[in-house]
Amino acid sequence: MSIHNDTLSTRDLNRLRSLIYEQCGINLSADKKTMLEGRLRKRISHLKLSSYKAYCDYLFDGHGHDVEEIVHLIDAVSTNKTDFFREKEHFDLLVAKVLPELAKKYGNQFLVWSAGCSTGEEPYTLAIVLSEYARAHSDFHFRVLATDISTVVLDKAMRGVFRSEVVSPVPADLRQRYFMRSRDRTARLMRVVPELRELVEFRRLNLMEPFGMMEHAHAIFCRNVVIYFDRPTQERLFLKLARQLVDGGYVFVGHSESLHQMDVPLVPIAPALYMKAESDGRTRK
Repeated sequence: MSIHNDTLSTRDLNRLRSLIYEQCGINLSADKKTMLEGRLRKRISHLKLSSYKAYCDYLFDGHGHDVEEIVHLIDAVSTNKTDFFREKEHFDLLVAKVLPELAKKYGNQFLVWSAGCSTGEEPYTLAIVLSEYARAHSDFHFRVLATDISTVVLDKAMRGVFRSEVVSPVPADLRQRYFMRSRDRTARLMRVVPELRELVEFRRLNLMEPFGMMEHAHAIFCRNVVIYFDRPTQERLFLKLARQLVDGGYVFVGHSESLHQMDVPLVPIAPALYMKAESDGRTRK
């Protein structure tokens, strides 16, 4: 039987949904069966398996939750949509409000974390914006930490190679400063300059697992990530993110996301922007 004529049984669908939720917090509803089948076809073909049942046997029975295969499963089901300078007002707020405010309290060493960085457009945008800020403030230094659960997108992000149309939202002067064109002009590819790539550290991280991987960040961009989680999982994640922030640090979320009525020490400052309350219970104005 061709995999294209096969279908997931209810039992295997539910086992996969439970495993995906347990491993990365993504809450797939039962009506996502067709989507899940489509996402798994390429992986099943790669393994030279003949059916969804054979794949589930491989994943659950033959290897007892094969850890390496779980990574490939999460890669298959993760949605990775991002753009350079997406929701530009966030970067404007970063420069106009967040950087000057935090510099007064913590000095000019700045760490920003792109959580759910996908193929790299967000962390490279952050590196561009922060580099421009540093050009105007010679004593300012920064690092960008970029994490994602998907090894596939991290590999792409680390290469820093993008199609010309993907880079088009970057203003022309910044494209000239921070990107190199491919020598093969017919390829229409651009690469982030080495000096900028060196400012971004990429790591694989499952947001459902303990962090324990870095010092406190001054700002966290976690945008359009939690929309795939149920409300309890969202609240647990934002508690963890808050613990990873300095007092008075900021979390940027997607405009379709909200922390409304969550029991977390993050207060709304602007649309999709939250500040961590001071440890003594006071918030900064």
